[in-house]
Amino acid sequence: MSVVLGYDESPGAERALQVALEVATAFGEPLVLVYGAAAPGPTGEESRAHREAVRQAGRSALAHAVEQADAAGVPSTVEVADEKPAQALLDAAERHRARVIIVGSWGDSPMRGALLGSTPHKLLHLSPIPVLCVPTGPEGA
Repeated sequence: MSVVLGYDESPGAERALQVALEVATAFGEPLVLVYGAAAPGPTGEESRAHREAVRQAGRSALAHAVEQADAAGVPSTVEVADEKPAQALLDAAERHRARVIIVGSWGDSPMRGALLGSTPHKLLHLSPIPVLCVPTGPEGA
């Protein structure tokens, strides 16, 4: 089994990383760090360049998370997927037999999440395994 984390260096993802490291350590399971880099649309040189730039941003963001996982002694795997974040997380969770999917929240209201289709909102409705949404904010809040 594993712990899957959606990570993009946002404040919510930073806090979620800390929680994911605690959960992975508590269960003695590896951490799977996922960045969904959905393809921008039609094919062509411009879209390929855009896709590669987004994938590079994902690799850079995940490198930071890997450093923290290494420092915490938690084995980790990195996945940059050409999918929207929610689908990338669901697919990774299935492949890695995840115990839980962890994501940070941006503090949007439930209505805004429902209307705009936030990743946490989608996961809460689609995931067959538990989803832990970590609120953005100071520790202990």
